[in-house]
Amino acid sequence: MAQLDGIKVAILAAEGFEESELLEPRKALQAAGAETKVVSPAQGEVQGWKHFDEGEKVAVDVPLESARSEDFDALLLPGGVANPDLLRTLPRAVEFVRGFVDAGKPIAAICHGPWTLIEADAVRGRKVTSWPSLKTDLQNAGAQWVDQPVVTDRGLVTSRKPADLPDFNRKMVEEFAEGPHTGRRGAGASAQRPTAH
Repeated sequence: MAQLDGIKVAILAAEGFEESELLEPRKALQAAGAETKVVSPAQGEVQGWKHFDEGEKVAVDVPLESARSEDFDALLLPGGVANPDLLRTLPRAVEFVRGFVDAGKPIAAICHGPWTLIEADAVRGRKVTSWPSLKTDLQNAGAQWVDQPVVTDRGLVTSRKPADLPDFNRKMVEEFAEGPHTGRRGAGASAQRPTAH
């Protein structure tokens, strides 16, 4: 596995995140040497779920209101239906995600996680996958949706479900190790940027 020594990863999660989609990627990131911080609108702890049952609570390292994207090198967005559905309604969460998008920093999102990316205009012109129920939402936001275990497009790593975690974790670590690249935003966004002469 690629090494992530010195890399700081934000894990943005609200109540109702899918437990395995936060804990397993976090374990993979830490095993590769990354420092991970859970960022959340929840106070103190955030409640995870195992499908329809309550799962583990995870300590919140950084309150969302004080989190700054510039303090991190990469972003992880776990799924679970309630988690991204809440995050995409919070302007502060969308602004936090947009900071990573605008800086071209790598982002990994699994299952329902890409819902928040839609609000941050991060999928336009990108090839992505997700839980199947997000297909139309992502296509309407300008993404090319495919049904594959893991998809990588200019630093954006997406997967469909917990069964895809081994592939997701491997590609996430690879992309996070590569760091930011120019031209990673969708075609619409990059076209608006001035070019040096």
